Amino acid sequence: MDSKQFSRRILGVVTMLALVLIVMISTLYEAQMVDGANYLKQSNIKITATETVEAARGQILDRYGRVLVTDRASYEVSLDNSAMGDDRNQILADLITIAEEENVVWIDTLAISQGEHPIFTTDDPYYGTYTDDDDAPYRVLSRLGRLSLSMNWIEKDPTKPENYDIPLPTATELLDKMCGSFGLADRNMEMDLETGDIISEEIVFTDYTRAEARKLAGIIYEMTLRTKDIYWMPYVFAEDVDIAFISKVKEGDLPGVGIESTAVREYTTDYAAHLLGRVTIENEKAVGKEGLEKVFESYLKSADGVRAIEHNEFGTVVNESWITEPQPGSNVVLTVDIDLQKKVEDSLKDGLPQLESKEVQGAACVVVDVDTGDVLAMASYPTFSLDSYSEDFQANSVDPLKPLYNRATLGTYAPGSTFKMVMGVAALEEGIVTPDTEIYDEGVYKYYTENGPMCWSYRQYGYVHGNQNVSDAINNSCNYYFYEIGRQLGIARIGRYAEMFGLAQPTGIELPETVGIMAGPAYNETLGIPWYDGSTLSASIGQESSQFTPLQMANYVATLVNGGTHYSTTLLSEVRSSDFSNVIHHPEPVVLDEIGIKDENLEAVKIGMLELTETGSIARYYEDFDVK
Repeated sequence: MDSKQFSRRILGVVTMLALVLIVMISTLYEAQMVDGANYLKQSNIKITATETVEAARGQILDRYGRVLVTDRASYEVSLDNSAMGDDRNQILADLITIAEEENVVWIDTLAISQGEHPIFTTDDPYYGTYTDDDDAPYRVLSRLGRLSLSMNWIEKDPTKPENYDIPLPTATELLDKMCGSFGLADRNMEMDLETGDIISEEIVFTDYTRAEARKLAGIIYEMTLRTKDIYWMPYVFAEDVDIAFISKVKEGDLPGVGIESTAVREYTTDYAAHLLGRVTIENEKAVGKEGLEKVFESYLKSADGVRAIEHNEFGTVVNESWITEPQPGSNVVLTVDIDLQKKVEDSLKDGLPQLESKEVQGAACVVVDVDTGDVLAMASYPTFSLDSYSEDFQANSVDPLKPLYNRATLGTYAPGSTFKMVMGVAALEEGIVTPDTEIYDEGVYKYYTENGPMCWSYRQYGYVHGNQNVSDAINNSCNYYFYEIGRQLGIARIGRYAEMFGLAQPTGIELPETVGIMAGPAYNETLGIPWYDGSTLSASIGQESSQFTPLQMANYVATLVNGGTHYSTTLLSEVRSSDFSNVIHHPEPVVLDEIGIKDENLEAVKIGMLELTETGSIARYYEDFDVK
């Protein structure tokens, strides 16, 4: 390479470096000298705010994974008064226009009616009247009353006794004052030049009609309650809005109007209302209030996240970062089969009106897995709807049929002849009788007196059952047989076997339950009533004062059928992580007692139960079922 060519290359490189340097210097000059003040201003007014991001509450599923309760994504409209500035009223007017076009109903608790001729929608809009322990009346300011005092819409506190007779503004007068304060109408005032007092004031509606101003006043009223710290709950303009509304709001580019995602608890089934329960909102978060929503709160609850959002002076988001990431709740899998639950509830609904007894107005049914204690279905009739719980609450709470009451776990009822299997097992296991032992039914049990209790067949129809073994006695529900074995067993042993079968004992179910009563001297003593020999006879056929829940009765029969293993009942199959990838908790069956019924004794009792469904008094209810 010759020296000239080398020199040219050096010159080219130097020239390029010089150009790059010039560009860099120019850029730095512009950034620092020309736009430096602007950039400095932006850097100084960047605003970092935090927002809570709600995490999803866990789902509730049936034993086969069918979702019963879940969180549904919902969108609500929030308002930021500080971001609206001087354009607030126009922004809200535009928002109302969009809401009316999309048929969105917004939240407005101002106790003044809509329209050109407003009236109060409550008798005492400024205060509530109550009575103290001495029945003396007193007044407490309402939210509207507190704001009216704060904004000088009323001059004196109407809750003070000395002000009781002072007239208060009418609805029209109050609305006019509000519109004047909120900039929705012009205030033409005549003032005393010497004192500065207002002599007269006229409200003139120019930009809006009174009806339009009333709509805007209701929203501004809600916002002002919060800025004046009169009401602390955040104001949500509208809840559960659809995509069409959201799109129009976004297109309108309305400062201070935000669309926030939230979660709404959704029930995917109309059944199992007494089991599933409901949630309530506490501190802006769904919390289990009743039923399994409350029982399994520790699994279902979520932990909301906190996100930092940085805006520039134009309100544009320039950065987002998690301070705490949201943690969804775990998913609870129940032992319930929702299809079976549906069948059971429908059967109660359809079958109860067909019963011969017109006195029966409510019913319950429980289905228990005999080998685990799992509750496969649990129904109480009449029932209610979780979807419309709030709307129906008043009617349901005064309904004499008590649809909100869970008869399956809280109701207690005399067991009647269903108790006779306990008696049969007790007599067989204690050696009072064998499966082949026969007792002759004489119609009237005369052991204690000639006028003793009668067998139902003799009392109603005048015939006796004759010789009865334990299978026959169960099939025929022969009271005489059970009077005799009950006398020989004695109330202490009867009570012990009832306890082993779980009667008048806690079942272990996760829901609130009533323990019930087993008739006996101990209970009578609490009532101040003596225990007689005849009381034992009555208790032997499931009468006297015995009261058990349907759940206890179902679990007792399950214990009998499986051979004497008394399991704790449960509604929980397992708990899975929020993404279903891990089993967090899987409870094993819990054995509460082992009765150890001999095979031949169990078989004798089960034969009687089977015959009862085939040829006995309840056979007609089993005509369409294969019970073998």
